[in-house]
Amino acid sequence: MRSGAKIGIVGGAFALVLGGVGYGAYNVLDGLGNGTGDATSTAADSSEVRTGPVTEKEIAETSKKFLAAWAKGDATVAAALTNNKGDAEPALTGFSESAHVTKAVITPGAATGSTVPYTVKATVSYRGTSKPWSYASKLTVVRGLTTGHALVDWEPSVIHPELAKGESLETGQASSAAIEAVDRNGQVLTTEKYPSLGGILAELRQKYGEKAGGTAGIETWINSANADGADKTLLTLVKGKPGRVQTTLDGKIQAAAERGVKKFEKASVAAVEPSTGAIRAIANNPPTGFETARSGAVAPGSTMKIITAAMIIQNGLGSANAPVECPSTVPWEGVVFHNLDDFSMMDNPTLKRAFARSCNTAFIKPVLPLKGKRDTALGIEAKQYFGIGLNWQTGMVTVDGKVPESAGAETAASYIGQGKVQMNPLNMASVTATAVRGQFLQPYIVPKDLDNRTFATASPLPPGVSSQLKDMLRYTATSGEGTATQAMAGVGGDKGAKTGSAEVDGHATSDSWFTGFSNDLAAAALVQSGGHGGDAAGPVVAEVLRAGP
Repeated sequence: MRSGAKIGIVGGAFALVLGGVGYGAYNVLDGLGNGTGDATSTAADSSEVRTGPVTEKEIAETSKKFLAAWAKGDATVAAALTNNKGDAEPALTGFSESAHVTKAVITPGAATGSTVPYTVKATVSYRGTSKPWSYASKLTVVRGLTTGHALVDWEPSVIHPELAKGESLETGQASSAAIEAVDRNGQVLTTEKYPSLGGILAELRQKYGEKAGGTAGIETWINSANADGADKTLLTLVKGKPGRVQTTLDGKIQAAAERGVKKFEKASVAAVEPSTGAIRAIANNPPTGFETARSGAVAPGSTMKIITAAMIIQNGLGSANAPVECPSTVPWEGVVFHNLDDFSMMDNPTLKRAFARSCNTAFIKPVLPLKGKRDTALGIEAKQYFGIGLNWQTGMVTVDGKVPESAGAETAASYIGQGKVQMNPLNMASVTATAVRGQFLQPYIVPKDLDNRTFATASPLPPGVSSQLKDMLRYTATSGEGTATQAMAGVGGDKGAKTGSAEVDGHATSDSWFTGFSNDLAAAALVQSGGHGGDAAGPVVAEVLRAGP
C-alpha cells in the first residue's frame, strides 16, 4: 500500500485499499453519491455531453468509485458505473450471493492508459468452512456512447480474469468428482506445473471422475457457458476423494511443450506417438482461454503438402524422385498462384526437392490433368488414409480437421493448405505420425477401455507411399536446401519435418506452421501471425522433439 493511503472499511467486511491509481489518501466513500444510487452524480452535474478520450482524472475517479462500490457489496451502484448495467449487476451480485465471498480487499495498481489493474484478496465461506482466495484482474474506463460519462467497460473478466460471457461464479458441492490425473509414468499432472492442461484436466474430471471412483468436494468454480463444457475449479475449500485417471501424456514432453509455446504469443503445439497414437503433450500460449492446439480450425499452409504429396503419388501423377516443374507462377481456372517471392527451380527439380523448398506451383501443376477428381481427390486422401474428418474419440473434445470438396481456384488453394482446409496442431501432428508409420492411429489421451469408446480408423497407406513421404520429410529437415533444416539442427535421431505459412484475411503477417518427427514422436505447432514456418513454429516443435525418445 502506498504511504499515507487509508483503508476504508465499508459494509463491515469489504475494503478498497488505495494504492497506485493516484487518488490521494481519502476515505473510499468520498464521491460515491448521496446514498440514493446516484453513482454518476459527478458526471451528471453538467448538461454538456462530453466527447473524446477519457481523461486521467476520469479514469481515476470512475475506477475508484466502481471498485469501492463493488468492495462494499453494492452491486446496483457498481453496475451503474459500467456501460452494461444489465449484465454487470447480476454478476456483481453473484460475487457474494453465489460465490459466497464474505470478505474482500481490493487493491488498485497504477493505471496504464485507461486500464487499471487491481488485486482481490478475498475470503470464501460455505457451510462453516472458509478459505482465502486471491487473484489479479483489471478494468478499462471508456466514455459512454450516449451519456458521455466515464464508465467501466463491462466484461465478465472484471470480476475474475478467467470469467467469460455467459459464465458465472459459484461455490458449493462440486458438480463432478475429483480426479488425480497422472502421466504415462505415474507422475501427477497439475495446472500449477502444466498451465496449459487446465481445460483438459477439468474435462477429464467431468467425464471420468465418477468412473475413477472419485468423490466431490466443496469448491469455487466457473460455470461453463457451454452446456456440454467442463466447469473450471478456482478454489478448493474441502477436498473430495480423487479418482486416479491414467493419461497418455508425458510430463517431460509436456514441460517442453509449455516452454516452447512461451517463446511466442498465440502459440500452440501438440505431440503424438506414431507407433500408438498416444498424445504425449498439448500446450497453448496463453494457457487459458481458447485451446487452439486441439480446437483450432485454420488453414495449415504448406504442411498440408504431406497429404497433397501422398495424393499425387497415389494417383500416378508423380513420385518423390521423379522430376517436376517449379515455375514462379501457375494459372488455375483464371487465378494465378505464386511461390514465395516468386522463386522458381530451373535445375530439373524432383518432387522431394520441391517439397523441401516448399514450391507451391509444383504441388498444383501436376494435378491439372486429374480430370473429374480434382475437386474431391484431396479430401478423399485426407479422410481415407490420414483419418482427417472422422469422428475422433480421443477422450476429450477435439476439432478433427476438415478438407471439404471445393471448386475452381479453391481447389488449387487447398493443395497448398489454403482455401477451405482447416486444421489444428493435433491434426497435423497426427498427419505426420501417419506419414511416418504408414497407417493412421487415432490420437487419444486416455485408454479406450476407460469408457469403451470406438476409435476412428483409416486404411493404411499403400506400399511405398509412406517411405517416400518419410524420405521427403527427412530431406526437408537435413538437406542444405530444406526449409526446416535450421530449426531441426539441434534435434537428434531419425528426423524429418515440413514448414508452412498460411495467409489469413485481415492479417498483415501469415500464420507460422511447422510439423516434424524424431524417432517415435511427431509434433506440430502453430504460431498465429508468426511469419515463416521455420522462424516461429519451428523452434517450438524442436523444443518438444528434443524431449522425446
